[in-house]
Amino acid sequence: MVGRTGRTAVFERLPELKRRLNTDLVIVNGENAASGFGITRSILHATLEAGADVVTSGNHAFDQKETLGWAGSEDRFIRPVNFPSGTPGRGSTVVEAANGARVLVSNIMGRVFMHPELDDPFQAVEKELAACPLGEAVDAIIIDFHAEATSEKQCFGHFVDGRVSFVVGTHTHIPTADHQILPAGTAYMSDAGMCGDYDSSIGMDKEEPLHRFLTKVSKGRMEPATGEATVCGALVVTNDSTGLARDIHPIRVGGRLSEIMPPV
Repeated sequence: MVGRTGRTAVFERLPELKRRLNTDLVIVNGENAASGFGITRSILHATLEAGADVVTSGNHAFDQKETLGWAGSEDRFIRPVNFPSGTPGRGSTVVEAANGARVLVSNIMGRVFMHPELDDPFQAVEKELAACPLGEAVDAIIIDFHAEATSEKQCFGHFVDGRVSFVVGTHTHIPTADHQILPAGTAYMSDAGMCGDYDSSIGMDKEEPLHRFLTKVSKGRMEPATGEATVCGALVVTNDSTGLARDIHPIRVGGRLSEIMPPV
């Protein structure tokens, strides 16, 4: 969710999407929800009240300094697991889906072209999967892999293929057309896309970033674009017996992008 327009679109559309798609679990990335940078506790609670079960984040997790104070007490807010030991909050959480399934949701950040550069995401996910293996401790595993480089995202997907239900990329804000089920059964999508105004520069009013590209000088703070938002995401259906993916479908609704919805 990017800014007010993005989160408003999610709050308005999520209840109907849940009903129409008969979802058991909803995950929303909220790291750009508060004026484009970070998330506040009130926005977190509003997102959960709208129907999200877990809110993930990324490199902007603590841009709102208040988050440092409450991140450790909100079980359904997670920041990248590979932040150094002692960072407030948690990187993974286990939640019960509407159908009773136990689901591990983990937020992991890549390192290529990313700041801050965190611990090795591949070693980090090994620790998470060793502690909570699919089919033993939980019925499904979903990873929000927050990264810039598609090569790193794809390699990460192949690395965990067959051991998690779904790897979904975030951070680049543009929905990719590579949704697929990998050979060993893990659903994968390089980027789910943002929920925000696409008449913009990745959700920000285009004038300031364009000025920076042209002049190499900043003339002010970047602000979220305020036009009608497109809600983007993906729907994954898992196999009850294995926890691996049966289907994956992209979601785009509202705003400027062409609509695409899973078959119902």
